[in-house]
Amino acid sequence: MTMPAPNTPLYSHPLPVIEEWLLAQGCQQDREGLHCWHVQRPGWQAELVLDIEQVSVRYLGAGVGGRDITRSFKYSLTREDVENAVFSGP
Repeated sequence: MTMPAPNTPLYSHPLPVIEEWLLAQGCQQDREGLHCWHVQRPGWQAELVLDIEQVSVRYLGAGVGGRDITRSFKYSLTREDVENAVFSGP
């Protein structure tokens, strides 16, 4: 499938394209919860969940006292905006 332009809202991306995009970002799909993805970068790791209305991201142990940081991004945001927000880290 062809990837839409980066300034296209995520809700205009078919699910296989979103999955392809996550794979290209180095994410790995959870084998049991197919809507869950994991990503590791130097200095942080996160879990992404493709919810009904948004992408939820939980940065593991990234907050004060080792607490997780959770953020959510609506599918109405562009792929570029979500990519910049999520993959820049906590």
